Parts: sequence; C-alpha cells; structure tokens
Amino acid sequence: MPPAHILVIENEPAIQELIALNLSMAGHTVARARDAESALLMLEEGLPAMIMTDWNLPGQSGLSLIRRLRAQPRTRDLPIIMVTARCGEPDKIMALESGADDYMTKPFSPREMVARVHALLRRLRAAAPREQAADAVQMAGLRLDPHTLRVTAGARELAMGRVEFKLLNFLMNHPERVHTRAQLLDQVWGSAVYLDERTVDAHVGRLRSALQPSGHQEHIETVRGSGYRFVAWEQGAGALRETARA
Repeated sequence: MPPAHILVIENEPAIQELIALNLSMAGHTVARARDAESALLMLEEGLPAMIMTDWNLPGQSGLSLIRRLRAQPRTRDLPIIMVTARCGEPDKIMALESGADDYMTKPFSPREMVARVHALLRRLRAAAPREQAADAVQMAGLRLDPHTLRVTAGARELAMGRVEFKLLNFLMNHPERVHTRAQLLDQVWGSAVYLDERTVDAHVGRLRSALQPSGHQEHIETVRGSGYRFVAWEQGAGALRETARA
C-alpha cells in the first residue's frame, strides 16, 4: 500500500498515540488534532488522503465536523472513518448517514484499524481509473458523465458526493436490474469490504436527496427483501407505470 497522509482527530492522548503509532508503522504520515477547530485550521493548509475522527470531541463533535465537511465542495469527498466508543446501531446509522465512510468502535484491534484504512484507500484508488474510462450514460432525463464527474438533468447540475456518484453510475449502467446490498458493496466500494450493509442504505438515502431537486429520486427504487434498482422510465410516465402494475 503506497503511503498516505492521514489526519487523526482524537482528544484522548493515549488513543491518539495508539492510532498514530500504528499508522506510522504501516508507512503512513500522520497529522494530529485534538478538536474539530484545530482540524479545520489544518485542512485550510492542505487536504490529507483520509481523516479518522472521534465522535466525542471537545467543542464541535466529530459528527458535526463530518456534516460540515460533506457540505463543502473542497472537502466533500474526503474519506472519513469514525472511531468512537459509541457502539449502538442508531449511532452507527447516524454516522454513516452523516457522511462517514466507515465506523470503528473502541476498543479496537490496531491490526483491524490498519486493515480498514488500507481497504478504504484501495477502493478509492482502484475506482478512479474505472470512472475515467467509462462512457457517459443518459436515461430518464438524467445524464451522468464520468469524465467530468457531473450529473445533470437538463440545464440543472445535481451536486452529490463521490460515493453517491459511483452508486448512481453503477445503477444507471445496469437499469431495471435488482442489486442486493452485498452486490452494491462489492461493485461500488470494492471486494475488500469491511463495511456493514447498512452503509448502502445510508448512501442510497443521500443519493435520493441529491436527485430530489430535479424530481429523479423516485428512479432509485427499493425492492423489499432484495435491494435496489434504477428504473429507467421517463419522468411523467410514473403514473402509467403504477397503473400497469395495478
């Protein structure tokens, strides 16, 4: 794995040292911050390859920080791993829906932590050539261009994150087919998956929100008990489609 520059945001010195030491032993360079405010100042000077942040930070929480970063174009696509003592399912879902790419609970195995970091970095690096090599796809009034990383509906450009773009790209290139959550994790995130399948649900929700300004959110259809699919009917044909089902 090529070395990467990773920003660790952790206010507990012992845990911060544990994370930094193991990442350094794996060949990465590590920057450290003890709170969100310090991290934001560091991000103004330059972007790391990845962020690892605790939830319970002094001042602004790690969850609020993630939401703030996802709302800004410059930091929207930064890979982020949440590392926290919160182990409840609602907390995990909230973090993933807010934009975390992965979620680790304390206490954790240093070997697992490094493996998760490497898996996420591999998926990001492997995905870039595929996105650049693919052709633009257009259907149902949407146009997705992997070369410019833009999704448009007529003259309107729809803003979305890196993962949502990849998810839409895959679904539009395989319209009407039902894909399980496990299949989407494999195709969109990569085969070296450490993520929970609920990650897919969180990103589907964010994709629908991104498509909502043009009314295309209904094209991402949930197939109960199976997964998701992109329905390719043109806008305005939805009522006819529902009538045909009845």
